Amino acid sequence: MSRSLTPLNQPNAVGKPRATVRPAAPALTAPPLDYTYDGSFDGLMTVLFTIYDRKAPPNSIQPEGAVQGGLFTQPLLVETHEAAAARVWEGLLLHMREEARTRLFHAFLSEQPDRELLIFRYADLAMRSAQDIAENYTDDNVRRVAHLSQQMGREKHRMEAFVRFEKTADELFHATIEPDFDVLPLIAPHFTKRYADQRWLIYDQRRHYGLYYDLHRTDIVQFEPDTTAPRRSEVSATVLDEREPLFKVLWQTYFDHVNIPERKNIKLHRRHIPLRYWKYLSEKQPRETRFEPIRNKRPQP
Repeated sequence: MSRSLTPLNQPNAVGKPRATVRPAAPALTAPPLDYTYDGSFDGLMTVLFTIYDRKAPPNSIQPEGAVQGGLFTQPLLVETHEAAAARVWEGLLLHMREEARTRLFHAFLSEQPDRELLIFRYADLAMRSAQDIAENYTDDNVRRVAHLSQQMGREKHRMEAFVRFEKTADELFHATIEPDFDVLPLIAPHFTKRYADQRWLIYDQRRHYGLYYDLHRTDIVQFEPDTTAPRRSEVSATVLDEREPLFKVLWQTYFDHVNIPERKNIKLHRRHIPLRYWKYLSEKQPRETRFEPIRNKRPQP
């Protein structure tokens, strides 16, 4: 599956003037078809282009590896074309605000089973409406897309707050995550800006790909899953910088000292930091070695 840090590798259209003419969407008069694509966002935009080019509404839109066709149907495989995908992506701004268009990208990253049809229905509704539909929450498609976008925003914020890096022997800072949604494309700008002076890799263990920053640019890097190796959420100790265990102990000690036991509120704490994020946090790991400061010694009289 191909991936991109921004949808269709296009720059954000911030400040771009909105078109005043809303072209009418073509009538979908041909018999419905089942569509399949390569699973990328560019591929899905190409499917939308094909739907209106053929004027054939979708019975289904499925990634290649998840196709479930009937006995007498053969899905139409749509090859990804970047030019057609970019035309659709830019054309959506004729019918919706950029914020609403971004919600469609978030809905795609949510990995919901019916995300493709949901995105089609949202886009089709926007193209056939005389007014902007972004706040039309009486429509189930608009409401679901907005809800998924909110969930993605929360997951993005938490990943940016809770990711903890470990330093390897070759000066690479590494972090492993398993988010509920595919948030790596959304958190890339934050980490690129915040950690611009060090090489780092954030690896999504569930989706087997990561973000790698080499001091110049951030790229998508793909990994093949090793089905023979046990699942681990940490870097092997053999590749860690020899000072890394000390760094972790120092951080845990700092956390213990700034914590105020009398003001402990576990319920509130878990609301702000759900349990599923604790595995990323050094301060939540078992205290294998307690750090004790060296006691000052005075010369004996």
